[in-house]
Amino acid sequence: MSDPLMQSLVLHFGEMGNRWGINRTVGQIYALLVFSEAPLNADQISAELGFSRSNVSMGLKELQSWELVQLKHIAGDRKDYFTVPEDVWDIARTLILQRRKRELEPTLTELRNALVEQDGSKAYAVKRMQEIHDFMELLVTWTDDMQRLSREDLDRLLKLGEGVNKVLEFTRRRKES
Repeated sequence: MSDPLMQSLVLHFGEMGNRWGINRTVGQIYALLVFSEAPLNADQISAELGFSRSNVSMGLKELQSWELVQLKHIAGDRKDYFTVPEDVWDIARTLILQRRKRELEPTLTELRNALVEQDGSKAYAVKRMQEIHDFMELLVTWTDDMQRLSREDLDRLLKLGEGVNKVLEFTRRRKES
């Protein structure tokens, strides 16, 4: 990779991939696609990153299973090309949805089952299970609400920052008086 800045970001995404639950190769492939203006095919990705073609193919399959890459066809070319959504909000929405499906929903199912079958369990453990369940349900409901907001509304919401605290404090004071 000839561009040092691009190389640095690709390497960083690879390192972060381990923390995000994907392997280094997948993280680097994704970074390359995110920062590439044009769609790339597997051979181009392999050449750019110095990975074997089979590693690139497996990485692309992983990214497809996460719905993070889009398949593109170029007229007159039989190869598959890959790209990512232009809008970073679309990437964020996909990541949130995928993490929810892979992490939150199975845990919620397990908690629901445990709460149904909690005969004879210690009261403290059941109370904690219920608290975790309720928190996770609230989080899922919140992410559903956020997924329905437009990009513009999400931008405005995140830019509120400290303003949200001021509104909550004002509301709390009104209730107390």
